[in-house]
Amino acid sequence: MSYRQSFAWWSFAEAPVRVPDLLAEAAAIGYQGVDFLPEELWSRAKDLGLELVVVDGHASIDIGFNDPSQHADLTEQVRRALDTAHREGVHHLSVMSGVTAAAGDEEAVEICAEALAPLAAEAEQAGVGLLLEPLNTKIDHPGHQCRTTAWGAAVVDRVGSPALRILYDAYHMQIMEGDLLRTIAAHLDRIGHFHTAGVPGRQELDHRQEINWAALALSLREQGYSGFIGHEFIPRADPVAALRQAYDLFDPAVAPAPASPSAP
Repeated sequence: MSYRQSFAWWSFAEAPVRVPDLLAEAAAIGYQGVDFLPEELWSRAKDLGLELVVVDGHASIDIGFNDPSQHADLTEQVRRALDTAHREGVHHLSVMSGVTAAAGDEEAVEICAEALAPLAAEAEQAGVGLLLEPLNTKIDHPGHQCRTTAWGAAVVDRVGSPALRILYDAYHMQIMEGDLLRTIAAHLDRIGHFHTAGVPGRQELDHRQEINWAALALSLREQGYSGFIGHEFIPRADPVAALRQAYDLFDPAVAPAPASPSAP
């Protein structure tokens, strides 16, 4: 079974061109899910056959599990979100490390894991995944503690539950560390979801940016990745055209077959 495709509602809703029913347009293209969709649109998405792939597990990106003083409040927020996710069929909840607090990186791994381990156990019982996302600190999220694949993987490994995985955003990780294909291959068993966006600019996956999306898509197919790939970029113009172009890049039926090596 190959991967499926979703898109992030927030980013496409910020496009300069407004679409009356973006969910219907996405479903017609072939999308099977949507990320970060406002709850008032969940029923519409379900009517169109779109799955609710990721929603926020707690309110803030900057206040996260690296701060012990926030553990009680964050735990309560995630537990409420787990109840909703279980009831509504949401696949994953997004959880964050937060902006770097007093602890250094190594200690912060332990602090995050201490709070996330019991929540991961509850998520596993509920049939819901938790996703910890490394973010770039150079442009979008200065000071964020979970800023590399290795740091996110250390928390996942410390928790040791199949319910906690990495949300691997190729946009953020291209900015922070590059080396995407090798890094993804080394950590694929720890990755529960992917996001895409063009680098630089967080826009379309086109000739203006630097990631080889065709190679990334082929690598994931060859490795048997069967989760979702969510497109999380802000289109320059028509969001429907941008959705279609991104979908086709990752669609095995459209993407060109890899060329055979030439004989010497």
